[in-house]
Amino acid sequence: MNTQTPFIRVSNLNYQYPDGTHALWDINLEIYEGEFIAFIGQNGSGKTTLSKCLNGLFKPTSGDVIVEDLNSKTSSIVQMVRRVGYVFQNPDHQLFNNNCWDEIAYGPRNIQLPEEQVKERVEEAAQVVGLPERYFSEHPFFLSKGLRQRVAIASILALRPKLIIVDEPTTGQDARQSFEIMDFLKDLNENHGHIIVIITHDMPIVAAYARRVVAMGQGRILADGPTAEVFKQTELLAQTFLEPPQITQLAQRVQDLGYDPGTLTVESMVAQHIALHASQDNP
Repeated sequence: MNTQTPFIRVSNLNYQYPDGTHALWDINLEIYEGEFIAFIGQNGSGKTTLSKCLNGLFKPTSGDVIVEDLNSKTSSIVQMVRRVGYVFQNPDHQLFNNNCWDEIAYGPRNIQLPEEQVKERVEEAAQVVGLPERYFSEHPFFLSKGLRQRVAIASILALRPKLIIVDEPTTGQDARQSFEIMDFLKDLNENHGHIIVIITHDMPIVAAYARRVVAMGQGRILADGPTAEVFKQTELLAQTFLEPPQITQLAQRVQDLGYDPGTLTVESMVAQHIALHASQDNP
């Protein structure tokens, strides 16, 4: 049991859309400093709705979302986004300025920081995401999708939120670009102190980067725990219409031979194979 004070505490959260659709049912969740979490589940499972409740874009129909000392019901969106940033699945949906500098500066200016502090935050955020100065005057839509995503993340970082939610970070990117953006998020988590939450259907990415998984279905949390432990629950995962990575499925099929059914990577499988054969050769 975690003895830390949670950064976010969600209690009995329900959310109903204006058209009457009940999207979330009795959600209870705690998120702590240092975590890297994946929200998984089929489309319509409630992942994105829950995420938007976490940063105040949606207000609970009932229940509470407490972020540090703020209750989302009684806090402004400006107060919330300074603690929880949200990067949309398509970065083009949140880029609307005529150059990258103004895009990154928009948030700090919107909370009425002095221009000197705005400049400091823009330069800091651009440095963290690896955006060279030569792009500051470029229109974001002239950049590659990978760079546009970095600009979108920089625009969030400029507000200095503790937690950053990234919706489908690898959608529409090739393998190299996917690992680049995930390595970047890992760096934000491990070296810059940000809690990271990704919303994704990419199970190999979850296995490689997330240390905790929240699996959702029909607006409820079906499982919540360490990635390997959640991936062991194959019948439960089937309810989300998702499958563990192929290497995990292979390990589960041969677990009677001594392999760990929670294996997440090929490297781990190989290490287990070598160890098992060494023990057989040296009884």
